[in-house]
Amino acid sequence: MPRVTVLLFSLVLTLPAHAEGFITRLLNKPVPGGVAVVALGGGATPPQVRYQSKPALVIREDGQRWIAIVGIPLTVKPGAQQVEVDGSPRSFQVEHREYRAQHITLKNKRQVNPNPTDLKRIEHELNEQTRAYRQFSPQQPSNLLFDKPVDGPLSSPFGLRRFFNGEERNPHSGLDFAVPAGTPIKSPAAGKVILTGNYFFNGNTVFVDHGQGLISMFCHLSQIGVKVGDELDRGAVLGKVGSTGRATGPHLHWNVSLNDARVDPSIFIGAFKP
Repeated sequence: MPRVTVLLFSLVLTLPAHAEGFITRLLNKPVPGGVAVVALGGGATPPQVRYQSKPALVIREDGQRWIAIVGIPLTVKPGAQQVEVDGSPRSFQVEHREYRAQHITLKNKRQVNPNPTDLKRIEHELNEQTRAYRQFSPQQPSNLLFDKPVDGPLSSPFGLRRFFNGEERNPHSGLDFAVPAGTPIKSPAAGKVILTGNYFFNGNTVFVDHGQGLISMFCHLSQIGVKVGDELDRGAVLGKVGSTGRATGPHLHWNVSLNDARVDPSIFIGAFKP
Protein backbone atom coordinates (compact mmCIF):
# COMPACT_ATOMS: atom_id res chain seq x y z
CA MET A 1 0.00 0.00 0.00
CA PRO A 2 1.46 3.44 -0.93
CA ARG A 3 2.78 5.51 1.99
CA VAL A 4 0.26 8.38 1.41
CA THR A 5 -2.64 5.93 1.45
CA VAL A 6 -1.35 4.41 4.69
CA LEU A 7 -1.13 7.86 6.29
CA LEU A 8 -4.66 8.78 5.24
CA PHE A 9 -6.01 5.44 6.46
CA SER A 10 -4.27 5.93 9.82
CA LEU A 11 -5.72 9.45 10.12
CA VAL A 12 -9.26 8.17 9.55
CA LEU A 13 -8.76 5.57 12.28
CA THR A 14 -7.74 8.29 14.75
CA LEU A 15 -10.87 10.42 14.18
CA PRO A 16 -13.67 10.08 16.76
CA ALA A 17 -16.70 8.09 15.67
CA HIS A 18 -18.84 11.21 16.08
CA ALA A 19 -16.62 14.12 15.05
CA GLU A 20 -17.93 17.53 16.03
CA GLY A 21 -20.08 19.27 13.44
CA PHE A 22 -19.91 22.90 12.37
CA ILE A 23 -22.60 24.11 14.81
CA THR A 24 -20.87 22.45 17.76
CA ARG A 25 -17.52 23.98 16.82
CA LEU A 26 -19.13 27.40 16.38
CA LEU A 27 -21.29 27.53 19.50
CA ASN A 28 -19.75 25.31 22.18
CA LYS A 29 -18.28 27.95 24.52
CA PRO A 30 -19.23 26.57 27.97
CA VAL A 31 -18.41 29.53 30.21
CA PRO A 32 -20.61 31.77 32.39
CA GLY A 33 -22.53 33.84 29.84
CA GLY A 34 -21.66 31.33 27.12
CA VAL A 35 -23.22 28.34 25.39
CA ALA A 36 -22.89 24.61 26.01
CA VAL A 37 -23.56 22.12 23.22
CA VAL A 38 -24.65 18.77 24.67
CA ALA A 39 -24.60 15.67 22.43
CA LEU A 40 -27.86 13.70 22.60
CA GLY A 41 -27.36 10.76 20.25
CA GLY A 42 -28.99 9.83 16.96
CA GLY A 43 -32.52 8.75 17.87
CA ALA A 44 -35.43 9.02 15.46
CA THR A 45 -37.14 11.83 17.38
CA PRO A 46 -35.70 14.88 19.18
CA PRO A 47 -35.20 14.45 22.94
CA GLN A 48 -36.86 16.93 25.28
CA VAL A 49 -34.19 18.91 27.13
CA ARG A 50 -34.52 21.30 30.07
CA TYR A 51 -31.92 23.37 31.89
CA GLN A 52 -32.69 25.11 35.18
CA SER A 53 -36.35 24.06 34.64
CA LYS A 54 -36.58 25.82 31.25
CA PRO A 55 -36.81 24.19 27.80
CA ALA A 56 -33.65 24.20 25.70
CA LEU A 57 -33.03 24.45 21.96
CA VAL A 58 -32.57 21.05 20.27
CA ILE A 59 -31.52 20.56 16.63
CA ARG A 60 -30.24 17.74 14.45
CA GLU A 61 -26.62 18.41 13.48
CA ASP A 62 -25.32 17.30 10.09
CA GLY A 63 -28.43 15.12 9.70
CA GLN A 64 -26.87 12.59 12.09
CA ARG A 65 -27.25 13.41 15.78
CA TRP A 66 -29.33 15.56 18.08
CA ILE A 67 -27.65 18.30 20.08
CA ALA A 68 -28.94 20.64 22.77
CA ILE A 69 -27.76 24.25 22.60
CA VAL A 70 -27.93 25.60 26.15
CA GLY A 71 -27.50 29.18 27.33
CA ILE A 72 -25.49 29.52 30.55
CA PRO A 73 -26.33 32.50 32.81
CA LEU A 74 -23.50 34.82 33.87
CA THR A 75 -24.24 33.91 37.49
CA VAL A 76 -23.31 30.22 37.02
CA LYS A 77 -20.04 29.19 38.68
CA PRO A 78 -17.43 27.07 36.89
CA GLY A 79 -17.87 23.34 37.42
CA ALA A 80 -20.42 20.65 36.70
CA GLN A 81 -23.92 21.55 35.48
CA GLN A 82 -26.80 19.31 34.52
CA VAL A 83 -29.50 19.25 31.88
CA GLU A 84 -32.50 16.92 31.91
CA VAL A 85 -32.78 14.81 28.77
CA ASP A 86 -36.21 13.18 28.61
CA GLY A 87 -36.25 13.44 32.40
CA SER A 88 -32.79 11.92 32.99
CA PRO A 89 -29.80 14.00 34.15
CA ARG A 90 -26.81 14.59 31.92
CA SER A 91 -23.75 16.60 32.95
CA PHE A 92 -21.59 19.16 31.21
CA GLN A 93 -18.70 21.28 32.47
CA VAL A 94 -18.62 25.07 32.74
CA GLU A 95 -15.17 26.62 32.45
CA HIS A 96 -13.81 29.84 33.98
CA ARG A 97 -13.96 33.17 32.16
CA GLU A 98 -12.86 36.55 33.46
CA TYR A 99 -14.82 39.70 32.62
CA ARG A 100 -13.30 43.15 32.99
CA ALA A 101 -14.88 46.29 34.47
CA GLN A 102 -16.22 49.40 32.73
CA HIS A 103 -16.84 52.82 34.31
CA ILE A 104 -19.47 55.11 32.76
CA THR A 105 -20.45 58.66 33.74
CA LEU A 106 -24.07 59.68 33.21
CA LYS A 107 -25.35 63.24 33.46
CA ASN A 108 -28.91 62.06 34.13
CA LYS A 109 -28.68 60.93 37.76
CA ARG A 110 -32.13 59.28 37.56
CA GLN A 111 -30.62 56.74 35.16
CA VAL A 112 -28.38 55.66 38.06
CA ASN A 113 -30.73 56.10 41.03
CA PRO A 114 -34.34 56.17 39.73
CA ASN A 115 -37.04 57.91 41.78
CA PRO A 116 -40.11 56.01 43.11
CA THR A 117 -42.17 56.78 39.99
CA ASP A 118 -39.34 55.56 37.80
CA LEU A 119 -39.01 52.37 39.84
CA LYS A 120 -42.69 51.55 39.36
CA ARG A 121 -42.29 52.00 35.61
CA ILE A 122 -39.08 49.94 35.58
CA GLU A 123 -40.75 47.04 37.42
CA HIS A 124 -43.63 46.95 34.91
CA GLU A 125 -41.21 47.09 31.97
CA LEU A 126 -38.98 44.38 33.44
CA ASN A 127 -41.95 42.01 33.78
CA GLU A 128 -42.98 42.70 30.18
CA GLN A 129 -39.51 42.04 28.82
CA THR A 130 -39.00 38.94 30.98
CA ARG A 131 -42.14 37.41 29.46
CA ALA A 132 -40.68 38.02 26.01
CA TYR A 133 -37.36 36.39 26.92
CA ARG A 134 -39.20 33.33 28.23
CA GLN A 135 -41.19 32.64 25.07
CA PHE A 136 -40.46 29.25 23.50
CA SER A 137 -41.84 28.75 20.02
CA PRO A 138 -41.61 25.30 18.37
CA GLN A 139 -39.93 26.24 15.08
CA GLN A 140 -36.20 25.75 14.65
CA PRO A 141 -34.00 28.80 13.99
CA SER A 142 -33.34 29.40 10.29
CA ASN A 143 -29.61 29.77 10.95
CA LEU A 144 -27.28 29.73 13.95
CA LEU A 145 -24.35 31.53 12.35
CA PHE A 146 -25.83 35.02 12.63
CA ASP A 147 -25.15 38.08 10.54
CA LYS A 148 -24.02 41.19 12.40
CA PRO A 149 -27.06 43.47 12.79
CA VAL A 150 -24.96 46.51 11.78
CA ASP A 151 -21.57 46.97 10.15
CA GLY A 152 -19.32 48.73 12.61
CA PRO A 153 -16.78 48.27 15.40
CA LEU A 154 -17.67 46.82 18.80
CA SER A 155 -17.55 49.48 21.50
CA SER A 156 -18.45 47.38 24.57
CA PRO A 157 -18.18 43.58 24.79
CA PHE A 158 -20.53 41.25 26.62
CA GLY A 159 -20.16 40.61 30.36
CA LEU A 160 -18.47 43.83 31.46
CA ARG A 161 -18.89 44.59 35.16
CA ARG A 162 -20.51 48.01 34.88
CA PHE A 163 -20.14 51.00 37.18
CA PHE A 164 -22.38 54.02 36.57
CA ASN A 165 -21.11 57.16 38.31
CA GLY A 166 -19.04 54.89 40.53
CA GLU A 167 -21.94 52.58 41.52
CA GLU A 168 -21.92 48.94 40.40
CA ARG A 169 -24.95 47.76 38.44
CA ASN A 170 -25.86 44.66 36.41
CA PRO A 171 -23.17 43.34 34.03
CA HIS A 172 -23.38 44.27 30.37
CA SER A 173 -25.77 41.73 28.86
CA GLY A 174 -25.06 42.25 25.15
CA LEU A 175 -22.75 43.72 22.52
CA ASP A 176 -22.54 47.43 21.70
CA PHE A 177 -21.73 48.58 18.17
CA ALA A 178 -20.38 52.10 17.71
CA VAL A 179 -22.29 53.29 14.62
CA PRO A 180 -23.92 56.61 13.74
CA ALA A 181 -27.51 57.51 14.57
CA GLY A 182 -29.86 56.48 11.79
CA THR A 183 -27.86 53.39 10.75
CA PRO A 184 -30.30 50.65 9.63
CA ILE A 185 -30.47 47.63 11.94
CA LYS A 186 -30.93 44.25 10.24
CA SER A 187 -32.28 41.05 11.73
CA PRO A 188 -29.34 38.60 12.08
CA ALA A 189 -31.65 35.65 11.31
CA ALA A 190 -35.26 35.11 10.33
CA GLY A 191 -37.74 35.56 13.17
CA LYS A 192 -40.97 37.03 14.48
CA VAL A 193 -41.31 40.35 16.28
CA ILE A 194 -42.73 39.53 19.73
CA LEU A 195 -42.34 42.86 21.58
CA THR A 196 -41.63 46.52 20.88
CA GLY A 197 -41.69 49.48 23.22
CA ASN A 198 -40.02 52.50 24.75
CA TYR A 199 -38.38 51.59 28.06
CA PHE A 200 -36.73 53.55 30.86
CA PHE A 201 -33.28 51.99 30.49
CA ASN A 202 -33.43 50.46 26.99
CA GLY A 203 -35.19 53.25 25.13
CA ASN A 204 -36.85 52.18 21.87
CA THR A 205 -36.59 48.40 21.78
CA VAL A 206 -37.41 45.43 19.52
CA PHE A 207 -37.52 41.73 20.49
CA VAL A 208 -37.27 39.09 17.74
CA ASP A 209 -38.00 35.38 18.34
CA HIS A 210 -35.77 33.19 16.14
CA GLY A 211 -37.26 29.92 17.46
CA GLN A 212 -37.00 27.53 20.42
CA GLY A 213 -36.08 30.14 23.00
CA LEU A 214 -33.45 31.91 20.88
CA ILE A 215 -34.33 35.61 21.19
CA SER A 216 -32.62 38.79 19.96
CA MET A 217 -33.21 42.15 21.62
CA PHE A 218 -32.15 45.47 20.05
CA CYS A 219 -32.33 48.71 22.04
CA HIS A 220 -31.56 52.46 22.17
CA LEU A 221 -33.15 52.78 18.70
CA SER A 222 -34.00 56.18 17.26
CA GLN A 223 -36.81 54.60 15.26
CA ILE A 224 -38.70 51.29 15.39
CA GLY A 225 -39.59 50.05 11.92
CA VAL A 226 -41.61 46.94 12.74
CA LYS A 227 -44.64 45.92 14.81
CA VAL A 228 -45.52 42.90 16.96
CA GLY A 229 -46.42 39.92 14.79
CA ASP A 230 -44.22 40.89 11.83
CA GLU A 231 -42.34 37.96 10.28
CA LEU A 232 -38.81 39.07 9.39
CA ASP A 233 -36.49 37.54 6.84
CA ARG A 234 -32.78 37.37 7.56
CA GLY A 235 -31.41 40.84 6.82
CA ALA A 236 -34.75 42.63 7.12
CA VAL A 237 -34.46 46.17 8.53
CA LEU A 238 -36.21 46.46 11.91
CA GLY A 239 -35.25 49.99 12.97
CA LYS A 240 -32.51 52.58 13.14
CA VAL A 241 -29.67 53.21 15.59
CA GLY A 242 -30.16 55.94 18.19
CA SER A 243 -29.36 56.91 21.77
CA THR A 244 -32.72 56.58 23.56
CA GLY A 245 -32.88 55.30 27.15
CA ARG A 246 -29.70 54.97 29.24
CA ALA A 247 -27.10 55.80 26.59
CA THR A 248 -24.19 58.21 26.42
CA GLY A 249 -24.38 58.47 22.62
CA PRO A 250 -25.61 56.73 19.47
CA HIS A 251 -24.93 52.99 19.37
CA LEU A 252 -26.69 49.65 18.99
CA HIS A 253 -27.02 47.35 21.99
CA TRP A 254 -27.79 43.76 20.90
CA ASN A 255 -28.76 40.98 23.32
CA VAL A 256 -29.02 37.28 22.54
CA SER A 257 -30.98 35.08 24.93
CA LEU A 258 -31.17 31.27 25.06
CA ASN A 259 -33.55 29.49 27.46
CA ASP A 260 -33.98 32.88 29.23
CA ALA A 261 -30.21 33.26 29.78
CA ARG A 262 -28.47 36.28 28.29
CA VAL A 263 -25.42 34.97 26.44
CA ASP A 264 -22.51 36.47 24.52
CA PRO A 265 -23.74 37.42 21.01
CA SER A 266 -20.17 37.25 19.68
CA ILE A 267 -20.49 33.46 19.80
CA PHE A 268 -23.19 33.55 17.12
CA ILE A 269 -21.20 35.75 14.72
CA GLY A 270 -17.95 33.77 15.03
CA ALA A 271 -16.19 36.52 17.00
CA PHE A 272 -15.90 34.94 20.47
CA LYS A 273 -12.61 35.57 22.27
CA PRO A 274 -11.86 33.42 25.36
